[in-house]
Amino acid sequence: MRVTAKVEYAIRACVQLAADEDDGSATAAQLADKQGIPHKFLHAVLTDLKRARLVHSVRGPDGGYTLARPATAISIADIFRAIDGPMLTVRDQGLSDLHYTGPAGPLLELWMATRTSLRDVFEKTTLADVVANDLPAAVTELASRYREDRRHP
Repeated sequence: MRVTAKVEYAIRACVQLAADEDDGSATAAQLADKQGIPHKFLHAVLTDLKRARLVHSVRGPDGGYTLARPATAISIADIFRAIDGPMLTVRDQGLSDLHYTGPAGPLLELWMATRTSLRDVFEKTTLADVVANDLPAAVTELASRYREDRRHP
């Protein structure tokens, strides 16, 4: 799995909107400046987020962007899918379209387990969790395992 710059920028922009929720709307330029995201790139990202109904935009001098739902109701998976589609595909096919034979048969199980692991992390983590620095226990446990693995290669 690869997290593209576009997905990362979308997540960062949404986290910033969630953090600034009480301040009203934010312009694309404000979001770009706060998160160090290229302005032109962010406009394309916000268009995709708007199309997916994750953000609202308001025109005019007091306009800008806001989250379309509460931060507790937007998962990282929602943002990921809005930008890049399914979190795991194999050769751009859905897992239900794959068929393996012989010793490669178990690969489908491997892909399904991988997709489920990704969903367990991304779907259970909301923007509000990130802003509050209160990630789900399962996520912090996996991060802890990663840090431990890096110490003992």
